[in-house]
Amino acid sequence: MLHVARASVLAATCLSLVACSGGDGQSDPHPSPSTALTFGQTADTAGASGKGTAQITPETLVYVDKAGAGAPERGLFAVVAFRAGNRAEESVTTTAAQGGFRWKTLDGKTIKAGNSAGAGRIAPIGFNDGGGKPVVRAHTHQVDTVAFDITRVEKGGTLVYVDGDGVAFRWKVPSTDSGPTANALKAALK
Repeated sequence: MLHVARASVLAATCLSLVACSGGDGQSDPHPSPSTALTFGQTADTAGASGKGTAQITPETLVYVDKAGAGAPERGLFAVVAFRAGNRAEESVTTTAAQGGFRWKTLDGKTIKAGNSAGAGRIAPIGFNDGGGKPVVRAHTHQVDTVAFDITRVEKGGTLVYVDGDGVAFRWKVPSTDSGPTANALKAALK
């Protein structure tokens, strides 16, 4: 009797695994939505409307009191430089211009990119290959930025990117300037 019960549990588990993987032996390529990636780690994300795949990599983060002539309404700009890549034969559109990026504070509040007039105008020279355009041509990558107008206590937390399939990718962000081009990004924001 015990062997029959174990066999039933094993069979149900196998059926569940097949159903979760689409039955083709391949698992879903997206990481678990609850798993935070390391800042600088690449995520394969669905393009807008679920078409194509864009590799999204947040590479650099800086906190600034002003950007050019613009001052933050809430006290601080958090500016993230990210790389959007496309290895496919056709262009892919990211969800970056459709509100795809969000900042989740340590206390759980969510802030959309460009949440103030100043944050929406930030476009540092050398960090906006796409000029804010979300289309990434075939076999290329481009660097862009997103900015958030936050308070000083909202430094750190989680950067969230919601792709064209509605899957949320999360990166833990440091509470200090970080990334290989932090100094260059700060200089471009002056």
